[in-house]
Amino acid sequence: MSNDLEKLQKTVIVLAEKVDSLTKENKNLQKRLAKYETPKNSNNSSIPPSKDENRPKRTSLREKSGLKAGGQKGRKGNTLKMVEVPDSILKYNATYCKCCGESLDNIPAEFKSKRQVYDIPKIEIKITEHQIYTKHCKCGRVNEGTYPQAVKSPVSYGSNIESLIGYFHTRQYIPFKRMKEIFADVFHAPISEGGIHYILDRLTAKAQPAYDLIKERLQSNTKYAIGSDETGMKVCGDKHWAWTWQNEEATFITITDNRGQKSIDQTFKNGFENSVLVHDCWASHFNTNAITHQICIAHLLRDLNYLNELYKHKWSIAVKLLFQIALIKEKKMDITDYYIHDARIAQIENRLDYLINYGLPDKKEELVRFQNRLKKYRDYILTFLYRPEVPPDNNASERAIRNVKVKQKVSGQFRSTNGAFRFAVLRSITDTVIKNKLNVLNSLRIISNLETDL
Repeated sequence: MSNDLEKLQKTVIVLAEKVDSLTKENKNLQKRLAKYETPKNSNNSSIPPSKDENRPKRTSLREKSGLKAGGQKGRKGNTLKMVEVPDSILKYNATYCKCCGESLDNIPAEFKSKRQVYDIPKIEIKITEHQIYTKHCKCGRVNEGTYPQAVKSPVSYGSNIESLIGYFHTRQYIPFKRMKEIFADVFHAPISEGGIHYILDRLTAKAQPAYDLIKERLQSNTKYAIGSDETGMKVCGDKHWAWTWQNEEATFITITDNRGQKSIDQTFKNGFENSVLVHDCWASHFNTNAITHQICIAHLLRDLNYLNELYKHKWSIAVKLLFQIALIKEKKMDITDYYIHDARIAQIENRLDYLINYGLPDKKEELVRFQNRLKKYRDYILTFLYRPEVPPDNNASERAIRNVKVKQKVSGQFRSTNGAFRFAVLRSITDTVIKNKLNVLNSLRIISNLETDL
């Protein structure tokens, strides 16, 4: 009887262990299954749209404005207008009467109406020959003329072609093979891919002082907040990182081989002691010297979309609503509102503290992790309600860095570190020019006309 009891006890122990094991396994499987039932995508996380599976329907973070789609009442439209002085005029007169057939050649014509056609004339390449001559002085010295600084070889391409290649490369993202085709078919200028590489090297060398100036302007900036972002990219098949630091008037882009603090220290070692730094929650950015920080609210809202889809918990719904209230408040603030006590902002602050310290069930692990992140970066969530120059999101930096991804999507990858650096320099200038509402091609042409040793 005792032996049977011992066997029964052992069996119970074994079964209890199996139950514990199966319970843990079931819990893990439920977690894994939840990720498939509520997958992360660009609508509810920081995953880029290009990595979305089956391309889910986009869900905008913007709230409805109540306005109808399209142009609003009072908006000035743009349409093709006639010019007062056209480049050429073609006159059409009736030569005979359509009734009796009589000639009208000797009868004066009266103006009836006009129409104008905008078009581009046939594009033809112009070749300028530079010749030097010698003159013999009475003293016996033979004096020789000199070629312009830009004319360095027997045959070369001029500044218009050079700036146009830079424009196609960094503004229109045209790959080298297609650029070669455009110049052959449209401009009747045969340029090899190697020639395009050489021209871009020459333009980049001329643009280096402007690139350095952009960096200096951001470093010494006191007027705007500085936004920063980074993204992975391929160079020669290896993983690299594109970084941007930007504000409302300038964009600086660089390429490095790592995503760590090393890259930040190499680029902006002293940080931005006169500016607020806006970014996502990547740890390296918090090590950058700045007045203070603002973490991207748009990132947090996307994360909350995912949490709401996963748990439908009142806590994540309340946090999302609070952030939306804060954003609405910021839009309604005048410049003076940032420097006086505001009861509404105080309410937002108190509500945020309550939600951050709210007791969440441990089994809601992703909710707890998100809450801990808010707790860790509490001081950097609502900076935008106290400083007028600080935006609540890092969208401008994402737009600046997205250009690198677009270029890579079109061309596949950068085949050399030099090619990646060229694009970083020229795209920094292109983006800065756009922010200052200047003509990109004209600006690149000015740079192209600078002197260089290349």
